[in-house]
Amino acid sequence: MHRLKFLKALRLPLGAGIIGFSFATGKLLPQTLPLSQDLINLNSQDGETLLIESIARRDYFPLSIHFETQDNLAYCGVASMVMVLNALSIPAPPTANFGEYHIFTQDNVLNEQTEKILPVAVIARQGMTLNELGQLLETYPLNAEVYHASEVTLEEFRQMVVENLQDPNNFVLVNYLRKTMGQERGGHISPIAAYNQQDDRFLILDVSRYKYPPIWVKAEELWQAMATVDSTSEKTRGYVLINRR
Repeated sequence: MHRLKFLKALRLPLGAGIIGFSFATGKLLPQTLPLSQDLINLNSQDGETLLIESIARRDYFPLSIHFETQDNLAYCGVASMVMVLNALSIPAPPTANFGEYHIFTQDNVLNEQTEKILPVAVIARQGMTLNELGQLLETYPLNAEVYHASEVTLEEFRQMVVENLQDPNNFVLVNYLRKTMGQERGGHISPIAAYNQQDDRFLILDVSRYKYPPIWVKAEELWQAMATVDSTSEKTRGYVLINRR
């Protein structure tokens, strides 16, 4: 009984936060593609309950506050980088649109340092690999630990990411193949924001909000989607653990 009252007490502010997240990132009911039956939309009663009952959601609010929808079809990695840099309050360069105020955007996050690793023209054409993502992040005062799915077990992946999600001031970006999860269609990068132990699901804040909403995915299904080979790098996809240097 006490637990039920507690959840009801949580539901209003947390639900309001979720609705606010929808308003902040686009239309309240965007015309996204349908989800497979194995995935759960965060903007649903089941999705909200999974978040309320999550014991590992420290990343949800800072990431949702700084959410980005990728500017073009190849910028999933760029949008994910911007979210993490802003959530960690890394000193940002000036922007043309905001006067004296500094914030990372998808226009200013790539610079002379990142150009040495991966030119903007290449990213705009084909995106980035997992290793390139880690290298780009480390041009900033960050530690970026890259893990390919071929190097870790499902259990190791789950443990590392859950520990990260329970601590503040560090984040997880995941690189996976959409079609393995029943989505359209190629490789993709987005942040993981929470974990629900009872359902063994991770919450992905998909940066292509024009295409898919934030979704809860089974840990094993996500791991299988990471355990696919990226044809550019000829290595498996995976994830990056990020913290301030």
